[in-house]
Amino acid sequence: MTPRGDAGGASPERQTVDVGGRPVRLTHLDKVLYPATGTTKAEVMDYLVQVEPAILRQLRDRPVTRIRWPDGVGGEKFFEKNTPRGAPSWLRHQRLPASPGTDDQGTILDLPFLDDLAGLMWAANSGALELHTPQWTVGPRGGLRDADRLVVDLDPGPGAGLDECARVAHLVADRLRDDGLEHTVPVTSGSKGLQLYAPLPRPRAATAVRQDARTLALALAAEHPDLVVAVQRKDVRGGKVLLDWSQNHPAKTTITPWSLRGRDRPTVAAPRHWDEIGPGLAQLTAGEAAARLVRDGDPFDV
Repeated sequence: MTPRGDAGGASPERQTVDVGGRPVRLTHLDKVLYPATGTTKAEVMDYLVQVEPAILRQLRDRPVTRIRWPDGVGGEKFFEKNTPRGAPSWLRHQRLPASPGTDDQGTILDLPFLDDLAGLMWAANSGALELHTPQWTVGPRGGLRDADRLVVDLDPGPGAGLDECARVAHLVADRLRDDGLEHTVPVTSGSKGLQLYAPLPRPRAATAVRQDARTLALALAAEHPDLVVAVQRKDVRGGKVLLDWSQNHPAKTTITPWSLRGRDRPTVAAPRHWDEIGPGLAQLTAGEAAARLVRDGDPFDV
């Protein structure tokens, strides 16, 4: 990133930099966004530079919902779906109808896309630590496309943790393989559990993918009632892992792989290799995730 200098002279608190030929206004780079670790906005941006190719593959052609912590985690957070006023003129955005069955139903949303490093820096400068995306994409002319992946969210209930999630992840991957989906990528969520992403051989209607995920979850819950549940009821979740199939709904989004999380530490929704998914599995911080990407490559890049 190359400084351009603001009119009247650049200052340490406010500057405009050239990022791939796009002007990006940056402010307060020394602001601490993760008080528990002292992680600053500049360090958040450095992480995004390190994982740029990998995270952009996940963001490509997907509108991005941002969760922003302008004053750092622990401060007030903002859920932002639409493109804000004052967004740079070069930022791609698209007007799309809100999905049926949502609070926005009947309205037209103006949804942004993060296509390059400049877009990532713009989002990070606003305190957008979490980037969430749907399972469907938008075509080059703005038309909605079907879902190109199936996702299952593994959420441990009280008394369960990542070890139980790892056991269930292998069960899900085996079932998906039986259904013809050979390549499933596990992603430790940066929070409590993990997600499994299965790229589809050809795009399908999101409602159909959601039904397939529901059928899978119900079947595994019936086969492994001591370990798996497929319903949200809290009274049946103790010691078990919820297979949340609902994230395939066209109105839902999941945390984008490689995105940071707004937790105490700068943990990451980190794609993992299957040989890691077992006892002792742990969430990864930004530094750990970036180092593994360099060392082991991107599990999605097959």
